[in-house]
Amino acid sequence: MSHLKKKISLESYYSAADILNKLEELTGLVYLQDDNNPVIGFLPKNYLITQNDQNFLFTKTDLNKYKFSSYIENLLDFTQFQSQELKNSNREKISFKGGYIGFISYDFSAHQFINNQSHKQPSLFIGSYYSFIKKINNEWYFFSDENNAFEIFNYLLALLNKPSSKLQKNNFKLEQNIHPRWSKNTYLTAFHKIQEYIKAGDCYQINLTQEFKANFTGSLLNKADELWNLTNAPYSGYLKLTEFELLSCSPELFIEFNVDKQIKTRPIKGTMPRYENKEQDLLSKQTLKNSKKDQAENVMIVDLLRNDLSIYANTGSVKTTKLFEIESFNQVHHMVSEITATLKNDINPMQMLLTALPGGSITGAPKIRAMQIIEELEGAPRGAYCGTLGYFNFDGTGRWNILIRSFQQYQNQLSIWAGGGITIASEAEAEYQESLDKISAMLNLMNSTAE
Repeated sequence: MSHLKKKISLESYYSAADILNKLEELTGLVYLQDDNNPVIGFLPKNYLITQNDQNFLFTKTDLNKYKFSSYIENLLDFTQFQSQELKNSNREKISFKGGYIGFISYDFSAHQFINNQSHKQPSLFIGSYYSFIKKINNEWYFFSDENNAFEIFNYLLALLNKPSSKLQKNNFKLEQNIHPRWSKNTYLTAFHKIQEYIKAGDCYQINLTQEFKANFTGSLLNKADELWNLTNAPYSGYLKLTEFELLSCSPELFIEFNVDKQIKTRPIKGTMPRYENKEQDLLSKQTLKNSKKDQAENVMIVDLLRNDLSIYANTGSVKTTKLFEIESFNQVHHMVSEITATLKNDINPMQMLLTALPGGSITGAPKIRAMQIIEELEGAPRGAYCGTLGYFNFDGTGRWNILIRSFQQYQNQLSIWAGGGITIASEAEAEYQESLDKISAMLNLMNSTAE
């Protein structure tokens, strides 16, 4: 653990979003819920940002000042890991303790395999974080492994103790309701085109998604508390990069990297809505559990992910440990499976992550052909959506989500996507409705601010 640890005295009602609002001026500000191990990172020693297909490395020159350092060709040159110490005795649940935090967009990941469109907004950010605050037993603590740790701590306290009146400038307001870019007929046309591809043998499953958009003023942080309370998602998070914001309410773990090179992925495939009426809610859950169509979708992605993990896993170590389990979240029930494996000793964990991206649950099968069909039909780059947000500790342990149920904004253009897996057994009307069900509560909350 970092060599400086100090408790931060905050009002009991302060939420993570309240703290983030106070710290908004800090470079590389990022928050991860991390499956109930909340952490806020700031002021990385250096960071890598990818925009317009170029990788820019920035280095800290003063407390909150950075300068361009160089271009980097290979992301693996930026992420260096130490050997795991006490690996057999250290069995507590992993959490952030100093390392790399960031996001990798779907566009960046897909570009490894296909020629695809990309946004002007950042498509990747990775920072090396030696200073952060972490919530432990309902108290926030400051950790730092930097030479000027006390200076950073005092700077942090000054920001946290500032009056909050100035935060009004961040008020979030939509200029119009968030609306789908596609008409229903456009969605149905894309659906039927996928069915033709499946019948022709091009693919088995395609994850078809549609975009919802609006212009707005303010900051996504102003809606963070409401969205995180609404969804109660274990892999939620927030990242701010000048004109770009990412606010995630993701329920889905992509890959967890544990001690002893153990890795785990938990794909979600299969969704039914929640209901206030207990009998209706139980029926919805049971319908999902018994759905042969959703089981077929799920097992296709399990097979795909087993193959992705096997590339860098020890021979014979890939196991399906859970299949078709139903997990309930605030708005939906999900069908979830789990695959585990042991990473080869000579493999950089970042190499494993990059190779497995984009996640199979949000592309389809076979993966490369699925991405080509997605590129043809969806009509716009996904951006951060269906990428990943997470961290690696310096010892190579870490946890990365799938960026679903996530808002992204660049230069006050707000976007959120939703969709689902299309197979030969899919019904057009049901799939269209599922794409709405997944984010309807989030849209209703956000649209309450429309002019």
